[in-house]
Amino acid sequence: MKIRHALGPLAVILLANTASAQEEAPGNPLARAWGERMEKWAGLTLDDKLLLSRRDSTPGEAGTAVAQARAQNEDYTSRPYLADRGDGIHTSIFGTYVRKQELLVYLFYEYARNRDAEYKPKDLGFGLDQDFKAKHEEHEFLIFLAYGITDSLAVEFESALYTNATQSKSRSDPTGMPQTFRETGVGDTEGQIRYRWFEETEVRPELITFFEAVFPLQKSKKLIGNRDWELALGANVTKGFSWGTLMLKVAGAYSEADKKVDWGDWGIEYVKRLNDRWRVVLALDGTQDEVEAVVELQWKLRPNITLKLNSGFGVTPKAPEFAPEFGVLFSF
Repeated sequence: MKIRHALGPLAVILLANTASAQEEAPGNPLARAWGERMEKWAGLTLDDKLLLSRRDSTPGEAGTAVAQARAQNEDYTSRPYLADRGDGIHTSIFGTYVRKQELLVYLFYEYARNRDAEYKPKDLGFGLDQDFKAKHEEHEFLIFLAYGITDSLAVEFESALYTNATQSKSRSDPTGMPQTFRETGVGDTEGQIRYRWFEETEVRPELITFFEAVFPLQKSKKLIGNRDWELALGANVTKGFSWGTLMLKVAGAYSEADKKVDWGDWGIEYVKRLNDRWRVVLALDGTQDEVEAVVELQWKLRPNITLKLNSGFGVTPKAPEFAPEFGVLFSF
């Protein structure tokens, strides 16, 4: 068959399809309301929308356009079990998820106070190997970074860029320890690799495993940072319901100093999206004999900027009795 003989019927078919698509198209998809699910737009995927956003935006606006497109895809009408959290990989911070090729930057401040914190003068360089109890306080300014390499693989980095920690002296402590032992500098610094083995469905929960390394950056400090390597391996299981989303976490940690593995790290997290701007997180988080309850509110100021406010409350005596945190999360 000659090419010119085929072009006539082909043109008719294309014109018919185009006319049909125009009749079905409800208008410009980019003009839809923020938060409306894009799966309702026939023939337009998230990648298509991101491409259109980049094409119609200046280079400086491209990042915001991408964040807005992602935010608009979070209605999940056909997948209601993802309505509270979206389709990203759960990170190590409460109620926060990272998608493929998305960079999260979280700048935040933490305060922790325990009026009956246990300490040993020997651990602080004052000889006596005996437990005492006195007030302990910490102020920290931190940065958290997460990047989604693929839909299944993400990496993280977190560091306490500045820590101010004080340990008060017990009245029954006979050593030469000062009344207030203080240290400042870089605090805990760690990295993680997180892998999603399979995504959630209507009947199956999502499974993520993670590997964590805490770096020994403070060889000479007693109160802040780590003097030895600490490694952890754990898993998250997440399932969404009509009344909220639950996540269960278990992990084991190996300390180079103690030369042993402790499987006492666990957590339970509840996330509920209230509307397009507000989300609430409730959690119980335990590490060995320290257990705290956490309440967090997330307020989306812009599609790519979220304000996070939370506070931890000690459930067991060794956990900080009061630990507020606030920060700003940026998405690029």
